Amino acid sequence: MTLQVDVSFVTRHPWAPSARLIRTWAEAACGARGREATLSVRIVTPRESERLNREYRQKPKSTNVLSFPAEIPAGALRGESRPLGDLVICARVVAREAREQGKSLAAHWAHMVVHGSLHLLGHDHEEDAEADRMEARERRVLRALGFDDPYRSESDD
Repeated sequence: MTLQVDVSFVTRHPWAPSARLIRTWAEAACGARGREATLSVRIVTPRESERLNREYRQKPKSTNVLSFPAEIPAGALRGESRPLGDLVICARVVAREAREQGKSLAAHWAHMVVHGSLHLLGHDHEEDAEADRMEARERRVLRALGFDDPYRSESDD
């Protein structure tokens, strides 16, 4: 069984990626660790993003992606589908950031899905060494999907 990705749209925009693309990006990020697992992706408004960011991270502003890792239930059987968690992505914030950073919408959306999925797998960027490992993984996954390095700035040219 492969990764099961449930995508829901609280808000729809013609420039937002399809559920199929979001699934593809999440599957690429999770790789073999996504086998027999599920994750949910919810595309939200800035208001919902801000509410969740304030409630769970004490930051009173909307943000691009929030990751909520699942608690593995005690007594879960081997071979059963296991929950990885939930991603909440704010469509308008991702679009604004893509514009500001001079990236294509698809590239920035893919990065947010990959970044959030890696958080669900336990990756973090609180410490420099962890950030380096996580960013290297993001670069590899995005390169395999056909996207440029998301951390490369125009000044690197």
